[in-house]
Amino acid sequence: MSGLRNQHLSYSRLSRFEACPLSYQLHYLDKRTAEPGIPLSFGKALHAVLERLLQEVIDTEYAGPLSEERALQLYREAWAASGLSGLDLFQQGLGILRDFVRQQGRVDSRDILAVEKEFRLPVGPFTVLGFIDRVDWVDDETVHVMDYKSNYQLFTREELDSSLQLSLYALAARRVWPWAKKVRLSMWMLRHGVRQETTRTEEQLEAALAYVETLGQQMEKAESFPARLNPNCVHCDHRRDCPAYAQALEGQRDVVCEDTSDLESVARERQEVAHLAKILGARKAELEDVLRAHLAEKDELVLAGTRYRMFNTTSLDYPLEPTVAVLARATGLPREELVQRLASVDKKALDALLKDAGKRLGTARVALLKAELDSLAAKHHSPRFWAKEVA
Repeated sequence: MSGLRNQHLSYSRLSRFEACPLSYQLHYLDKRTAEPGIPLSFGKALHAVLERLLQEVIDTEYAGPLSEERALQLYREAWAASGLSGLDLFQQGLGILRDFVRQQGRVDSRDILAVEKEFRLPVGPFTVLGFIDRVDWVDDETVHVMDYKSNYQLFTREELDSSLQLSLYALAARRVWPWAKKVRLSMWMLRHGVRQETTRTEEQLEAALAYVETLGQQMEKAESFPARLNPNCVHCDHRRDCPAYAQALEGQRDVVCEDTSDLESVARERQEVAHLAKILGARKAELEDVLRAHLAEKDELVLAGTRYRMFNTTSLDYPLEPTVAVLARATGLPREELVQRLASVDKKALDALLKDAGKRLGTARVALLKAELDSLAAKHHSPRFWAKEVA
């Protein structure tokens, strides 16, 4: 092992090298100081809360419902240690943890095999080091491996079924608990209250091992580490030291398709433009945050030929059960059909349903029904940034 560039591999090392060799070099070889963004810091704070909450269940041999009060106390401690700020983000964390406690329901310490479980997995000349957020006992031949995610977007089925992280966890679980013939794998999507589940076949696990060894050899033999623009550049903790990111902020382009009948060229330019758009969009949001802070003290700013203001928008949040009850009574539609059409009460879906109902109930009755539904909804007021060029 002493002759290897990487004393150990990990999913973090592998995925960083995959996404951008320069980021890998800056982080692991040059050991540059990282600047973790807000999403990473927020996710770490949530992980810290859930780890301590469930470790306390194990330590006290507890069985019963989780304590929401304890979860929020731990969150306040994790928030203070994280360096995060902002009421909106703090409230998001409160909501996520309240939902987690409710969704988790009753726990039994005897069913939780491990929390933040360390593993060391031999792969060819390498050792893969990692930590699994949580492993539960399911039955005498099955364990359930869970990884907590605070992503805004759910994973696609293809992403779940091909996740290298989950494949490594499956291999590690079989090594740590050799009696487990079956390993269930889940991404627990904390913002959505959803556990996205998958499994692995023997062929998939063998392919994952071969891929890790191949990627590890690439990392060892690499003589250069080029930057690679990708959708995660805006969250990269080394973006300030990346020349490709600096060029992207200036809108510099490498690929311009001159012949739109060349679909390969079209796709390459489209990919580059998509990455640049995300990077520039994130920078635009940073600059707007600076202007917002000044607009908190002034009604408007006129700068560089543009007028900036803030105004409030109102949105409605319809509670599912009362909304479905009112609609069932007014339209005569079965509850199951209404729930299927609305799922959670999205305003666009609700408006479409009311439009359909108007054909039978009439405009006046639908207007009254809409007013009754709006009275149930919680109103949220949020500031909106406004900019217009001065003539």
